[in-house]
Amino acid sequence: MRASGILLGINSLPGNCGIGKMGKEARKFADFLRSADQKYWQILPLSPTGYGDSPYQSFSTRAGNPYFIDLETLEKEGLLKPEDYKNEPFGDNPRYINYGMLYSAIFPVLRKAYSKFKPGQDYKDFIQKNADWVNDFALFAAIKDKKGGAPWYDWEDDLRLAKPEALKKAEAELKDDVGFYLFLQYEFYRQWFELKKYVNSLGIEIIGDMPIYCAYDSVECWKNPELFEFDGSKRPKFVAGCPPDPYAAEGQLWGNPIYNWKGMEQNGYKWWIDRIAFATEIYDVLRIDHFRGFAGYYSVPGGDKNAVNGFWREGPRMKLFNSTNYWLGPKKIIAEDLGFITQDVVQLLKDTGYPGMKVLQFGFDPSCDSPYMPCNFEDKRCVVYTSTHDSDTAKGWAEKLSGSELRLTLDYCGVKSKEEIPEAMLRIAWSSVAETAITQMQDLLGLGNEARINVPATVGLNWRWRISEDDLAPGIAEKLRNLTQTYNRAGWQHYKQSDQERGYVFR
Repeated sequence: MRASGILLGINSLPGNCGIGKMGKEARKFADFLRSADQKYWQILPLSPTGYGDSPYQSFSTRAGNPYFIDLETLEKEGLLKPEDYKNEPFGDNPRYINYGMLYSAIFPVLRKAYSKFKPGQDYKDFIQKNADWVNDFALFAAIKDKKGGAPWYDWEDDLRLAKPEALKKAEAELKDDVGFYLFLQYEFYRQWFELKKYVNSLGIEIIGDMPIYCAYDSVECWKNPELFEFDGSKRPKFVAGCPPDPYAAEGQLWGNPIYNWKGMEQNGYKWWIDRIAFATEIYDVLRIDHFRGFAGYYSVPGGDKNAVNGFWREGPRMKLFNSTNYWLGPKKIIAEDLGFITQDVVQLLKDTGYPGMKVLQFGFDPSCDSPYMPCNFEDKRCVVYTSTHDSDTAKGWAEKLSGSELRLTLDYCGVKSKEEIPEAMLRIAWSSVAETAITQMQDLLGLGNEARINVPATVGLNWRWRISEDDLAPGIAEKLRNLTQTYNRAGWQHYKQSDQERGYVFR
């Protein structure tokens, strides 16, 4: 079935608390999607942000980001009073998140809520259901606080190596802090599933995002070193990255530890089965980031300062996905098959049967043979995007076009100027044969580089942009609804209406 949706992270929702929350603003955005006849809301990872404020460098693969906990909901639960949070300095610009101010302001407020919290049976059930990760994460977060935020690999040896007697002592000393982080996870997921229930009630599905790698400074690397290629001191033997290319002479050094795929295979890929099971419970559809890493991955020696000495290694391929399919059954999964794509990646995508991604900005090669050009789409099950969180917005991209690429783009879009390209890109995506079309909210609003979410391999100015309530105007929803109905992404009921019912007047 043809459908469409919008990509907007929870962090980018409007509101008065410095960052998007899972409260009324999230529900208003879901209402906006419903009014525009959208089927999907795609979000960014829900996990706590780590280095560079990135949700792709998180302290945990399963924990929820406490920044997203809605404070008005806590007030309704009797855990906060208005004066506890209404005048706190959560940010200094409603359009951009100030993570420094947010970090300083939000946790004292959340601790006030925790001081009034009385665990009930729901809380106990949550802890029991999530016992395989939540207690470890709470202890990890509590120790990290005590160490002033220092990464676990800089802790003293007994804690760094997670020796049982050291962990038992830390848990006793930090009992209240551990309880605080358990409370945050309980509250996060309680609010998340309430929001998801509301979104689903509108006929909308949530597309969630799962990064392929774990951050080195994560609870997984700390407590489960057997999952990674570590030496005896839990230092990475190899880390992830990208090889040198014309745009990066030294390649890209991501720094994420490489998985111990041989060990995982011997264990039946249990960790991955559990991870995908968890992700497909909290999301309706799962987008797996850097899918090509399951076919083959670039491995850089640990300690190297760049990616020049890296080399390609074979990934688990269908051995992993045969295991997940056996234990979990079929799941709705989108494969992020972007980047350096080789035949083994193409074959893995075919073997899994997962739809891949087509980003229009990659399609306008003057050779006209790009697989991202809509006339070259071979698999209708693919998901087409006007832009992604890692690319510029459609407007920002169009403004930089020149030469033969610009001429091709203008001709393909059927427009005469750069200013018209973003609107045309939206129409091209929606009219394409791709089963699903997704646009970033920025592209729907016609915003430029100022609204870009992330510039890969940079830190400091990413993951900050937010919408305003005015951006959810009925006129914007109507524009998207008309586009969605015209290109059969919401059924043909619209064209069964009379001209008067549709608001058309012919003169």
